[in-house]
Amino acid sequence: MSEPVTVEVGLGERAYDILIGPGLLARAGAEISRRLPGTRAAVVTDDNVAAAHLDALKAGLETGDIQPAVITLPAGEKTKSFAHLEEVVDGVLAAKLERGDVVIALGGGVIGDLTGFAAGIVRRGMNFVQIPTSLLAQVDSSVGGKTGINSPRGKNLVGVFHQPKLVLADTEVLDTLPIREFRAGYAELAKYGLIDRPAFFAWLEANWEKVFAGGAERAEAIAGACRAKADVVARDEFETGDRALLNFGHTFGHALEGATQYDGARLVHGEGVAIGMALAHRFSARLNLASPDDAARVEAHLRAVGLPWRMADIPGELPDAEALLGFITQDKKVSRGALTFILTRGVGQAFIAKDVPTSEVLSFLSENHPGQESRRR
Repeated sequence: MSEPVTVEVGLGERAYDILIGPGLLARAGAEISRRLPGTRAAVVTDDNVAAAHLDALKAGLETGDIQPAVITLPAGEKTKSFAHLEEVVDGVLAAKLERGDVVIALGGGVIGDLTGFAAGIVRRGMNFVQIPTSLLAQVDSSVGGKTGINSPRGKNLVGVFHQPKLVLADTEVLDTLPIREFRAGYAELAKYGLIDRPAFFAWLEANWEKVFAGGAERAEAIAGACRAKADVVARDEFETGDRALLNFGHTFGHALEGATQYDGARLVHGEGVAIGMALAHRFSARLNLASPDDAARVEAHLRAVGLPWRMADIPGELPDAEALLGFITQDKKVSRGALTFILTRGVGQAFIAKDVPTSEVLSFLSENHPGQESRRR
């Protein structure tokens, strides 16, 4: 078996590796024990992932003589809640794990975010390992230490920064993903090109079918995204500066997720990000910051891979523009009431725009609301 690609997140004494490649579940125990010798563990997962991958992970943990306590939660975005946070914390304490032991997240972004938050607060901070099982988690949420849960008032409003000790991105587990989930993760892949790597976006335009098919191009795409994120996190761990660029598409996307009450049947996170990135390009063009041609290019690529790209692609009715604006004003990037967006001057030219006029945002949302927009293809 080929050796995995290693991407380092450079945070000094808290630096850690992201291992990317096939067969990593089978060597999870060896990799964890090499970094955290003598550790005991809890594994947090969800019903769907447990059925597909828990036995393989348990066998892999035995290579490091680790016999984990297992905490299994319901699948879905609604699991990122106070109630399930309490369940994980109680499960870790019931297993009598100590501060130097490890909490392992086996799952997608929901499980990773929730588990990382629990690890960050139980016993005032425990070791944490990410084993992401979705493309979205492998390229985005498992890297960088952002953890948290949702509030009825908005997404990811409660949480802490808590870096993992290791990320194991086993590319083989992606073969079991439903195509909708893989597409949703692909939106985050494309995001890195749209922020500041136009050559990467062009490569994805040319190679996306091979990325979907698997093999070398898939691993190359994941590694490219992880390097992009690792570079930003190393510069700005706590999002006091340009790490906010990683939220490109998320201000609109999070508002749409809130507006659909985190109903995964209607909209999953990556789909919200896809629509959000298209809206960010279109909003930038409306403000004369970027060419409408760039917005059209981004929308064309999202359509080509089968992702939604406009609010009208969300099943069911949405709240009106003023209600959507209300979700945006709860976003973490709001500072003292001023709206902050990640906008763009073109593909690969994203920037942080502060003090965006509320009136412009409301007008734009009204124009692009499913009840108003022309539903152009």
